[in-house]
Amino acid sequence: MKKIAVFASGNGSNFQVIAEEFPVEFVFSDHRDAYVLERADKLDVLSYAFELKEFESKEDYEAALVELLEEHQIDLVCLAGYMKIVGPTLLAAYEGRIINIHPAYLPEFPGAHGIEDAWEAGVEQSGVTIHWVDSGVDTGKIIQQVRVTRLADDTIDSFEARIHEAEYKLYPEVLDSLGVERR
Repeated sequence: MKKIAVFASGNGSNFQVIAEEFPVEFVFSDHRDAYVLERADKLDVLSYAFELKEFESKEDYEAALVELLEEHQIDLVCLAGYMKIVGPTLLAAYEGRIINIHPAYLPEFPGAHGIEDAWEAGVEQSGVTIHWVDSGVDTGKIIQQVRVTRLADDTIDSFEARIHEAEYKLYPEVLDSLGVERR
């Protein structure tokens, strides 16, 4: 059985969707006060948190992550709102075993503000992408995508809510396609 870990920086809604359907070995947050840690506690999922500023360098921070992943024999890392760029140390150890969800239809609107960027560009549709992580920002090989239409009466909030709904459907589909066993 593939062992998965989820990395999240904030709210953790995608983590919750994953953890309700798949066994998650642990969740990691790069913010000690992130709500995802409360979600993990409520779902009885092991959690870890430490912050980059607690380390001498990003290399040391990522070395600690690699140690954690190896200790738990993780097969697949699922980034779910993890707002750090994966650096060379983590990538060297886990390339081909890290996936990311992005709230836009890549290669459109990469980076930290995919939803807002799509909204401000006035596009008729955006979407959700799950891709393999590589050394670029949202440039890895695409696993699966889904389009989300911008409706005439949308506000940015309603548009964002529908993009998140698409995320909650797409992540489990991709994990199924990658052979991750459900609970």
